[in-house]
Amino acid sequence: MPEGDTVWQAARRLHEALSGSPLVRSDLRVPRLATADLSGRRVVEVFPRGKHLLARVEGGLTLHSHLRMDGAWRVYGPGERWRGGPGHEIRAVLATAERTAVGYRLPVLELLRTADEGRVVGHLGPDLLGPDWDPDEALRRLLADPGRPLGDALLDQRNLAGIGNVYRSELCFLLRVSPWLPAGDLPAPERLPALAKKLLEANKTRVARVTTPDDRRDRRLWVYGRPGRPCRRCGTPIRHARQGRAGEERATFWCPACQPPPVRRQP
Repeated sequence: MPEGDTVWQAARRLHEALSGSPLVRSDLRVPRLATADLSGRRVVEVFPRGKHLLARVEGGLTLHSHLRMDGAWRVYGPGERWRGGPGHEIRAVLATAERTAVGYRLPVLELLRTADEGRVVGHLGPDLLGPDWDPDEALRRLLADPGRPLGDALLDQRNLAGIGNVYRSELCFLLRVSPWLPAGDLPAPERLPALAKKLLEANKTRVARVTTPDDRRDRRLWVYGRPGRPCRRCGTPIRHARQGRAGEERATFWCPACQPPPVRRQP
């Protein structure tokens, strides 16, 4: 699941490649957009909203895409070979005279009026990398269901937009709490939005994501993707499990010593 910083980087690449110039090619390879043609229209901007990409085009139109688990946008120069995947995985091609943007494996691709963007992103909470960031509102949303496990609440984009599996695990570790801790039991809860913001801001221009003080290839993350390996803080083997509502489970990683399980309340 891409994180907010990954989508922010994709939006920046697309904006730099396409904005300000008319499209000389528009090829949207999904059935409902088979007859749509944006050729001749100028791309006004490409804007990230949480994990959504909004390519705003002249004439009041927006091409909305979402990467989900393995979607990607790649940008190529004139004559450059497209290397993002086989041709049957291409869902969109947008080209100016100088650059071509190719969308691969996009599970969400739709064309809507720019005025109607709220229909697809209006439900999102404050965006950690957006102009609407509001830590107080993000915290209010996170704590609105105090019995919900914190790991679940962090992945819910209606609370704060931009956190995926990596930051979910890393944030819980840095806060020294279990991903299964009820959100309402989080100590010093005001630390969470500030820490989440700090991590995403620090990584939005990095090639490789880093949450530790060590930028070496095998030292960049505290717990994510390290099951069975020793905790960098105490040496206890890192554990992992699936967490989330039925049908929405995602891998969570934690240190059972640094992040002890929540104490069960007596009925």
